[in-house]
Amino acid sequence: MFDVFKNRLELTGTLTTVTALRISQGRSTEPIGSDLPVMKDALGQPLIPGSSFKGALRSRLESFLRGIDPALALDPSELVSTHMNERVAAIKKQYKDNDEQLTAELNKITDAVSKVFGTPWQASKFQVRDLTVKPDSWFGQYQERDGVSIDRDTETAVDGRLYDFQVVPAGVEFEFKAIFENAETTQTENSESGYWELGLLVMGLQQFKMQQIPLGGANSRGLGVVQLDIDKVMWVDPEGDPSALLTYMQRLANDDLSHYERDVSHFEALKEEWTSALVYYLSSTMRVTAGSSAAVEA
Repeated sequence: MFDVFKNRLELTGTLTTVTALRISQGRSTEPIGSDLPVMKDALGQPLIPGSSFKGALRSRLESFLRGIDPALALDPSELVSTHMNERVAAIKKQYKDNDEQLTAELNKITDAVSKVFGTPWQASKFQVRDLTVKPDSWFGQYQERDGVSIDRDTETAVDGRLYDFQVVPAGVEFEFKAIFENAETTQTENSESGYWELGLLVMGLQQFKMQQIPLGGANSRGLGVVQLDIDKVMWVDPEGDPSALLTYMQRLANDDLSHYERDVSHFEALKEEWTSALVYYLSSTMRVTAGSSAAVEA
């Protein structure tokens, strides 16, 4: 598919477990140990898969956008339905010799959330690395907790259904690093271009900062509450200027990208700008939807 480097946002920070965290790797096959161990890396240290973080973020943003217009966040089953597969295949066949037009046509059938997080026919623009533990916050200990199945009729424990599961303790810190490339713009109320896709991203990350998106399992028991703090931001935006892109490539080759680092105040200004673009984009979508409904009723 037609692809050109447009911009790049890099975020680095710390994800801290506020309550115990359980991201299970499935039932253990070991003769001795927890029935349900947590996900670990090759060194036996706790690990949060980037896919778990990304999935929780996408799910929360989907729920927001469906509250505005269900078409902004399609049901996952719709994305892999026979109807959608046939539609995508027809578009690919029609525009197989024109990558740029192919991208444009596929973009028309892609919902707002999928434009950021990807679909079977379009790669995700947002990448999250697996979150590895910070050694200074990890003391090599897991907690073991007991669980039991409850009989719904008698409201008592079911015989032989006692099990234990492992959790990562509260207060453990994980390295967070994410990259967003080629964010699209939309016209704003001031007739300027704004990165609405980045507005959607920072809105979701803000939910993690406010401890409102749990990770892992047993959330109803209070597990999985985490807090994300971003401490380093790198924003590269050549804005279609070949000379600016060439300068970035030279700095990249020299391993000197300090020019693109943004301090907290600058990042806050960018977040406000991107969020405003998102609000305007969604408001425009609502106006279009309302206009279409009115036309149908007439």
